[in-house]
Amino acid sequence: MTNIRNTTSSSDFILLGLVVNSEAIGTIFTVIFAIFVVAITANLVMIFLIQVDPQLHTPMYFLLSQLSIMDTLLICTTVPKLLVDMVSIEKTISFVACGIQIFLYSTMIGSEFFLLGLMAYDRYVAVCNPLRYPVLMNRKMCLLLAAGAWFGGSLDGFLLTPITMNVPYCGSRSINHFFCEMPAVLKLACADTSLYETLMYICCVLMLLIPISTISTSYSLILLTVHRMRSVEGRKKAFTTCSSHLIVVSIFYGAAFYTYMLPQSFHTPEKDKVVSALYTIVTPMLNPLIYSLRNKDVTAAFRRLVTRCSSSQKVGMVSSSDKKIGLPKSILQDF
Repeated sequence: MTNIRNTTSSSDFILLGLVVNSEAIGTIFTVIFAIFVVAITANLVMIFLIQVDPQLHTPMYFLLSQLSIMDTLLICTTVPKLLVDMVSIEKTISFVACGIQIFLYSTMIGSEFFLLGLMAYDRYVAVCNPLRYPVLMNRKMCLLLAAGAWFGGSLDGFLLTPITMNVPYCGSRSINHFFCEMPAVLKLACADTSLYETLMYICCVLMLLIPISTISTSYSLILLTVHRMRSVEGRKKAFTTCSSHLIVVSIFYGAAFYTYMLPQSFHTPEKDKVVSALYTIVTPMLNPLIYSLRNKDVTAAFRRLVTRCSSSQKVGMVSSSDKKIGLPKSILQDF
């Protein structure tokens, strides 16, 4: 470790990684790389399907496409650097790159906080006010909601990143983490950070409290509405639609609650890494899989896309063979 520190700039940080001195580093690298590939592929497929299939041009799927974009950017912020560090000797990250990583990470996390709350509101309107749904969740409203989620997340990034990077750092530059997460970076500060930690705590409480309040209120009203439904099929459809969102919310908010809300006495570097990996690596992979595997509309859209591609290939093969044989157009039209 001394040699690594001597070869780096005084402003560089050293990321100790997800696992330190593990004999199973090759297996861990393979698993994380596989998760990364699945997450990127699944999210891009979700975005593409929602864009090209007219039946998915609804408010719920528009918000889902925004979630897939956020998940893609989130996992690309942390995992590529982690994979590079796992196979390299120097595990350094420059001061500027660390600041950029903090900004992108906090922006994506904050945006997802707000977006998941807005998705709960969308489900509330769909279940409790189905007749007014087209009016309340029109295209303009969807764009405003998505813009609000992105703005709220970027505000978090613009607020917390400069303060984190302006704290004086001296002595050890080794961050006991696999990316520049704010609590892990602040442990290296050589000044009193209690004021900043209080500010960060208040900011995170607000960012969790607002969407959690929206989610709790929305689902309480949804449960009351579903309980009053006489149709068994209607109840089943409502539960299926909402259960996917609740699974994602439970994983994401649970991990965030541990990281930013629990006192330091509950934290250890190993626990922090596992929890951070859960919502920065695992969750971006689970989100599209949960929504696609449990959603008949998405699977139907995927089948239509495959059928369309297969039909296009067959038409192309027939056209090319017809050109070679030289059949007249009148004969082709009869067939």
